[in-house]
Amino acid sequence: MAGLSSSASGFGRCSHAVLRALPESLCQHALRRETGTEVDFARAEREHQLLAGVLKTKLGLQVLELPADESLPDCVFVEDVAVVCEETALLTRPGAPSRRKEVDAMKRALESLNLNIVEMTDENATLDGGDVLFTGREFFVGLSDRTNRRGAEILADTFKDYAVSTVPVFGALHLKSFCSMAGPNLIAIGSSEAAQKALKTMQQMSDHRYDKLTVPDDSAANCVYLNIPGKGHILLHRAPEEYPESAKVFEKLKDHMLIPIACTELEKIDGSLTCTSVLINKTSEL
Repeated sequence: MAGLSSSASGFGRCSHAVLRALPESLCQHALRRETGTEVDFARAEREHQLLAGVLKTKLGLQVLELPADESLPDCVFVEDVAVVCEETALLTRPGAPSRRKEVDAMKRALESLNLNIVEMTDENATLDGGDVLFTGREFFVGLSDRTNRRGAEILADTFKDYAVSTVPVFGALHLKSFCSMAGPNLIAIGSSEAAQKALKTMQQMSDHRYDKLTVPDDSAANCVYLNIPGKGHILLHRAPEEYPESAKVFEKLKDHMLIPIACTELEKIDGSLTCTSVLINKTSEL
């Protein structure tokens, strides 16, 4: 979840990213909605390293790379364990009990950045960051198998400056399995019935009118928007060899620097582009 300034003009600003290395245990033991094709670990690592390289070298972010933990096969999916907005970080209580200890390493990383840390300790609450869409103006929180209403309430208590609306999620792991922000005021959304139903709910709940970018493939609707001083609007999106028709839609965004990133292997275990990083905009001194 990107850490963003409250003004719409600052949406997508980012100085730091937290990533985590892939444990080899993910191939056999990562949670997945459907059993299917085996993960090619070497290829998954290459795809992950490409993402880290783009953030670090091409975009100039400070990247904190946490070590893998073989006892936590899903630990590469750092987005789920922290929601960061401005200088405040909410450490979540992931919906899958096997993932709860992933929070520990993230807590240490975010403490090293001197963020205000809020911990979700209520045992009735669950929240995965993959269910949290921050638009720069408000939060939408997906109510899914991994995130419940109490988790959404704690997020609302943590980020009191923003409206928080809940969106039922059907037929997908997370809200951001089929949507994300593709720019200031621009929601990328998949074409499935579940995605379109969620979009309709968001439009009804919000006082603001968002533009939408509809792509044929739900998975491709999950992209990463950044606004980097000196570089402008950046969009990391799924590669044309994975989703050629959706890539054509992104290519219409003439104001964006488009960077295709493949996510073929982690997608097999329900991963997508936003899942593997926590994006932070540090405006105060460390």
